[in-house]
Amino acid sequence: MSLQHFYLEDQVLGEEVGEVFPLRLSIDDAKHARVLRLASKEHIAVIDAVQDYFECEVVAFDDALPLVRIARRFEAEPDGPTVLLVQGLAKGDKMETVIRHATELGVAGFVPYTADRSIVKLDRKKAAARTERWRAVAKSAAMQSGQRSVPEVCKPALLDEVCGILANASAVLVCWEDAPSHASIDEALERALARCGASPDEARVAVVVGPEGGLAKREVDAMLACNSRASLVTLGPSILRTETAGIVAPAIVLHELARSTRKLDAWAGRSKRAAGRDVDASFAQEAGRIPRPATISRPLEGI
Repeated sequence: MSLQHFYLEDQVLGEEVGEVFPLRLSIDDAKHARVLRLASKEHIAVIDAVQDYFECEVVAFDDALPLVRIARRFEAEPDGPTVLLVQGLAKGDKMETVIRHATELGVAGFVPYTADRSIVKLDRKKAAARTERWRAVAKSAAMQSGQRSVPEVCKPALLDEVCGILANASAVLVCWEDAPSHASIDEALERALARCGASPDEARVAVVVGPEGGLAKREVDAMLACNSRASLVTLGPSILRTETAGIVAPAIVLHELARSTRKLDAWAGRSKRAAGRDVDASFAQEAGRIPRPATISRPLEGI
C-alpha cells in the first residue's frame, strides 16, 4: 500500500533532536491530515524542506499537528528528466484539470501561457489568485500520486517570457495542429537530445500546448526561433481539446524518455558483460600458455 505524502516548507527532519517531534505542516495540510483520520502507528511519507525523503510513524496529535518518529530514511534517487508544460490559458476549470493530471504523470513544472487566442485574460489580481489555486491543485495531486516533489507553477506568462524559459531547455516540442504528419515526438526528442548531448535521464524538455483555437503562426515562429533544438510535433490526426493535449503530450514525452533510458541501461549492461567476457578470454588465453601439472585420468572416488 502506498503511503500518504506530506511536504514541509521550512522543516528539516535531519535537524530534529528528539525521537518524537511535531511535523510543522501548513494549515491546509494539517486539515488534510485530520480529514484522513491518521491514527497512532500509521505510517506516512514526508519530504522535508531540503527534499530529503522519510517514512514516519504517527505517534499522536498535539495542537492539531501530528507527532511522529522517523521510521526510515529513503535513499536519494537520481533526479531524472525534467518535463515542463507550457499550457495556453484555457477557460473554466481546464487549467486545473491539466495541472492535476499532468502532476500525477510526473510533470515537474507548469507555465500558464497567455496566448494570442486565449479566451481568458487575467489582470494582475486575478492572475495571482489563479496561480495560488493552481499551486494548491498541483500540491494536492502530488500528495495523492506520491511524487517526490511538488511541481512549480509559474504565474501566467507572455510570449517573450515563455521564449526566455524555452531557450534553456534540452528540447522544445511545440504541439501544433498544422505540424507535418510525420513530425513525431519520439524523433524530435531523439534529434534534440543528440544535438545537445544530453542523456534521456538528465534532459530538460519543454512541451508547448496552445489554448482553445491553438497557437498563432507568429507564436510558433517565435518559439522555434528561441531554441535551435525546438521542433514542431503532432499528436496524431485528431484535433484534441487543449485539456486533452496538455495531458497526452507530456505523457508521451515521459514515456519516450523512460524508454530511451531503459535502452541505454540495457546497452550499458551488454557492454559491461561483453567487456567482462573479453577479460575472461584474455585471461584464459594467457593461462593456456602456463604449463599445467599432469593429471591422471581415473574415476572420481570418494564422492
